[in-house]
Amino acid sequence: MKETLSILIVDDEQSYRNELTEFFSDNQFHVHTAALPSEALRVLTTNDIDIVVLDIRLPEMSGLDLLRLIKSDYPDIEIIMISGHGDMDSVIQAMRNGATDFFSKPFKMLEILSAIERSKRFIVLNSKLRDVEQNFQRVSRQLNDNFGHGIIGQSRAMKQVMDMIGKVSISDSTSVLITGESGTGKELVARAIHLLSPRRDKYFYAVNSSAITETLFESEFFGHTKGAFTGASENKTGWFEVANKGTLFLDEIGDLPMALQIKFLRVLEERKISRVGATKEIDIDVRIIAATHQNLEQLTEEKRFRLDLFHRLNSFVIQLPPLRERKEDIPLLLKHFVADYSNKLGKNIEIIESGVFDMLQAYKFPGNIREMRNMAERAVILAEEGRIKPAHFIIYKTMKMAPSTVMDMAEIYDLELIEKETIVKAIKKANYNKSQAARLLKISFQSLDRRIKKFDLTFETRLI
Repeated sequence: MKETLSILIVDDEQSYRNELTEFFSDNQFHVHTAALPSEALRVLTTNDIDIVVLDIRLPEMSGLDLLRLIKSDYPDIEIIMISGHGDMDSVIQAMRNGATDFFSKPFKMLEILSAIERSKRFIVLNSKLRDVEQNFQRVSRQLNDNFGHGIIGQSRAMKQVMDMIGKVSISDSTSVLITGESGTGKELVARAIHLLSPRRDKYFYAVNSSAITETLFESEFFGHTKGAFTGASENKTGWFEVANKGTLFLDEIGDLPMALQIKFLRVLEERKISRVGATKEIDIDVRIIAATHQNLEQLTEEKRFRLDLFHRLNSFVIQLPPLRERKEDIPLLLKHFVADYSNKLGKNIEIIESGVFDMLQAYKFPGNIREMRNMAERAVILAEEGRIKPAHFIIYKTMKMAPSTVMDMAEIYDLELIEKETIVKAIKKANYNKSQAARLLKISFQSLDRRIKKFDLTFETRLI
């Protein structure tokens, strides 16, 4: 967005042109003038005009005709109409043809300035939307070259995600936090950031934080030397070294134990590591991209995630929308997955019945894109004669039984709801004894306690 807006004044009265020119110039606008429509059109072809102040009565053609011409060739230009002979019919015609304001002469300059400021806000907004669209197209093309396909989606939410991917990938050292429900494509976004960054030719290493134990942390992340501990029969390169000059992706960072978070934070701040059993420090240059389906801010309040690490990771956040909030992308995603599995399974799918799209767009998709991909694979396997039907989807019977309550169907597949209800049943069966309930569920006491807090469960009888 340019700093100074350009205004074109089109009025055959010299006095108004001079008065408006002086006023707009004093208010930091770049001003052009024209007495005739033909002059105005020449100015428009040779200058980048943002706003036109247009008199309705002009020689050669009326201001309304010129308004239509300008809007036809320059739809993004904001036009303010002025007239010494204003009537309601002219006002209505001007507004219908794209004018943003209409003023009768004589007018107050501050009123015109207020109209200009309103137009300026629209110009800034349109400029931002164009930037997002252009960035979306650029990132899509680049990802298509790298992945063989881009991130699928034309919804406004996904265009904003793609815009953020494009912007943050340019800065190859900024830490990124990707948030969103399970199955929304967080690792795909992390890979996209890496592939669009200057680090694209280096290693991208993905680690699931929930699988890291305290005993393995240092060996896996930092590596170890031969003989550093029992079982260390050879030197091992850690993940930080493997991803050096590249990108380290930490999925489900919220599951990283507290004792390990301080070690991880120290590496982020010092940019140095030492292999277990070694004294020599190794400089590392790794971009960190973390992801979580949890609310890290809430975890910090519950003292389950370090506040300093949260601030370190929270410098640039990309929030991925669940599939139920981008329903317009469902047909695109389904067609993509069907084509992919058709190719893998050697099947020729020619038709996807329209009822399939209606059914899927009515579904909540608690498993998001991952769930859709699995559905598509099943449908391709079951498809006959090159046709996919609603009956080929596992949700079909439930949807058919309750077409007017399609949202209820999704709740049947809500894994969190099932987990919550199972925990409640176990606690009641154990007479509100958490230790016994944990044994019934075959999980640790600490794990049960975390889940009780996660679901904010309360009981009439006090837990013991």
